Amino acid sequence: MKKIIKIFQSILSFFDKWLITPITKGILKITDFFHNNGRGIEKFISKKQSLIVLSLIFAFAVFFIIDNESNMLVDQYAEVLYNQKVTAIYNEEAYVVEGLPETVDITLIGKKRHIFLAKQAPDKSVSVDLTGLKPGHHQVDLKYSQQITSLDYKLDPSTASITIYEKVSETRTLDVDVLHRDSLDSKLYIKSVELDRTDAIIKGADYKLKQVATVKALVDVNNISNPKAGELTLKDVPLVAYDTEGKVVDVEIVPGTVEAKIVITSPNKEVPIKVVPQGELAFGKSIKSLTTNVSSVVVYGDEETVNALEYIPVEIDVQGLEEDKEFHINIDKPKGIRDISTKTIVVKLTVDTLSTKEFTDINISTENLDSNLKVQALTENDSMIDVIVNGSQSVIDALDVSTIKAFIDLKDYGVGEYEVEVQVEGNDLRLTYTPKTKKVKIRIVEK
Repeated sequence: MKKIIKIFQSILSFFDKWLITPITKGILKITDFFHNNGRGIEKFISKKQSLIVLSLIFAFAVFFIIDNESNMLVDQYAEVLYNQKVTAIYNEEAYVVEGLPETVDITLIGKKRHIFLAKQAPDKSVSVDLTGLKPGHHQVDLKYSQQITSLDYKLDPSTASITIYEKVSETRTLDVDVLHRDSLDSKLYIKSVELDRTDAIIKGADYKLKQVATVKALVDVNNISNPKAGELTLKDVPLVAYDTEGKVVDVEIVPGTVEAKIVITSPNKEVPIKVVPQGELAFGKSIKSLTTNVSSVVVYGDEETVNALEYIPVEIDVQGLEEDKEFHINIDKPKGIRDISTKTIVVKLTVDTLSTKEFTDINISTENLDSNLKVQALTENDSMIDVIVNGSQSVIDALDVSTIKAFIDLKDYGVGEYEVEVQVEGNDLRLTYTPKTKKVKIRIVEK
């Protein structure tokens, strides 16, 4: 208690010496001055000129104080600098940082002229120093490097919760994706794309690298100026990493771009038009003729599809038709065909009276039989059939019997005896073909 009392006494003694005593002495001196000079002061104040001067001085003082304070309040502005880039200081070769915002908004507070100068300053960077931080989770503060010290500022956000990972790397084989392929001239075809390298290095956090399913070079057709058949080189083709769902994975890729050698061709071929009637004409009617304004078209596409294509089918609906008709048909492009020289054709159909003729002893062939097996007809009648052909008499009379094909489909059939349905078809689609015998008996044996 004695020590505490001593402390309080020391504090009181300090205030008495340096605060109370000087103030008291000052008050006494002022009182003595007015007491000794009271008559003179009263005389001075009672004069009209003195009152006017004092009033003016007092008014100017009040005006100056109020004006100064109001300027201090009114001259305060705030302006927001949006999307200011955040720079992180750390060893980028050894670590990966996640969770750090790419940009922040800076609110500057102060006098308008100072804000203007701050906006003109070249350095408006926001930075965070991560030097010395180890892999793991961290809460860090963002700092604004302002050159005008008279301004206040606020960052949004001002802090960030980040995660630091050790950076690892792997080598991945490159694939190619061709973008905007449909924007290429429909008569042209990209035959091949060859990159100047076969692999690239991906870098990042270990868990991110495990997400990468493929790294692709994105060859954009829109970046090819004046594309035409031949060989060309496209530079600065970007590399992008994707996961199994086709989503972009944010990893570093070294190098970031490659060169691609692109071979553009224009495979084409002239193929005939084949009109295919769909449905049945009215009772007792047949197709006498089918004529088109063009008999063939030139098709463009990939080389394999073009070479394999034998004809272009054009379907017309003849269901219930009783008289001649003209069809205007849009030609559908077969799969793999990019362009056709003629997009629409005119088909003229002529109707005739229905006639029938029977063609005998048409041999039955087999299809889709396993190469290790062979077929035997159980009777002579099971090796050939008669075929009834319906159509216009003039068309039937011109029919080549060798174009009639009768066959049995033996796909998935093994050794044994079977009764199999007979199918019949012919080259002339103006006619209909019907087997007189619907099924035949066969035996399948090993060779």
